[in-house]
Amino acid sequence: MNDSRLPLAACDDGISRRRLLQGVAGGALALPLAGALAAAAKPRPRVAAVYTICTHRSHAHVILENFLGPYLFNGMPTDPGVDIVSIYADQRPGKADMTDAISKAYKLPVFKTINDALCVGGKSLAVDAVLSIGEHGSYPRTELGQVKYPRKRFFDEMVATMKRSGRFVPIFNDKHLSYRWDWAREMYQTAQELKIPFMAGSSVPLATRRPNLELPPGQLIDEAISIHGGPLESYDFHGLELLQSMIESRKGGETGVASVEFLADDAVWQAAKQGRWSIDLAHEAMKAELGKPLEDLRFVPGETKRPAHALLIKYRDGTRGTVLRVGQDSTRWNFACRMNGRPAIHSTAFYVGPWQNRNLFKALSHSIQTHFKNRRAPYPVERTLLVTGTLEASMRATKQPGRPLKTPHLGVSYKPVDFRAMREMGATWTLITPDVPQPAGIHKLGKAS
Repeated sequence: MNDSRLPLAACDDGISRRRLLQGVAGGALALPLAGALAAAAKPRPRVAAVYTICTHRSHAHVILENFLGPYLFNGMPTDPGVDIVSIYADQRPGKADMTDAISKAYKLPVFKTINDALCVGGKSLAVDAVLSIGEHGSYPRTELGQVKYPRKRFFDEMVATMKRSGRFVPIFNDKHLSYRWDWAREMYQTAQELKIPFMAGSSVPLATRRPNLELPPGQLIDEAISIHGGPLESYDFHGLELLQSMIESRKGGETGVASVEFLADDAVWQAAKQGRWSIDLAHEAMKAELGKPLEDLRFVPGETKRPAHALLIKYRDGTRGTVLRVGQDSTRWNFACRMNGRPAIHSTAFYVGPWQNRNLFKALSHSIQTHFKNRRAPYPVERTLLVTGTLEASMRATKQPGRPLKTPHLGVSYKPVDFRAMREMGATWTLITPDVPQPAGIHKLGKAS
């Protein structure tokens, strides 16, 4: 157990469960950080925060708030164990921008270049890790509809500073590596060559599984599906990471993707009738979320009807995967699979907690902090590399729906890692419940602003 975390039962120095709950709701609780929560065997890593934009509920907001003070993870008050020491903001959208408020409240300098943020105003690298959040903001799109987030530019500028300083520190890259496969591959290869501890990816695989589903490693996964309720590309990324995180531990490990295919509207359901993907898996995945099966997957009661789309994925080892969009719900993350040639279906829904997806970033923040402190990613960055390539190929496949697109370049092989210690198992949701109001601004257990 990380000694920066303390179980609620151990908070016996005058802090009751009731006061903790009050602190969750109102942000007025001062936790005893001078004791076990603040214990550290070595100096706390200094972190530069580099982001596209920081507005209410943007990724920068909901990640940073778990770096600026204690937060709940698996029901335990958790100290970040690292310190943000500088900020670079690529865009500053007027009154909606939270950068100045964060800078003032936490006495953090804001720099005009990534190099200056990494050097904290000096001449050489002065941080021990970099938090790179290239999501949200006003950026152009490609002809395929992908947002041109500057994640590759951010990475290149960080690496340039490290090279000049002769020191390489861990980087976390939020979401997929790039909208371009060649850039993503270059980022990965550069990190490998320079021995930069590199982590990336989605928050969704870390959510609470209801019911708890643990697939034993070394199984033959015959077919699997992940279901989301959001838009093309941005949510398909999360659906792919969810799928990948569940099936990467299959027999033989991950060997890569052979082809992808995009289907939309009626073609989705026609393909199901043809047996090209399993509608039974989809029904069981939705049942895990809703408690009962839907009469028709095209209609989710209480939700605005939206056209379905699907990504059909064929893996090199013959495993079949599907990412399916059902209904309209930004917190819908469901999974189902069949294994070992048997008819039984294994399914679960990934619960993100109250406040839409905001609380999901507590577990991701904990994973990033673990990466920064240990100088080692808690799960393989190759997962996100493969997902990045699969997503980019899927977007190209939208131009020829119904035609499989071969992906000989996606022979990404890697061995899975047990990442259960990074997941939210559910104890936090006994403290942050749906009736706890969502705070504005930066929220943490010790303070809200």
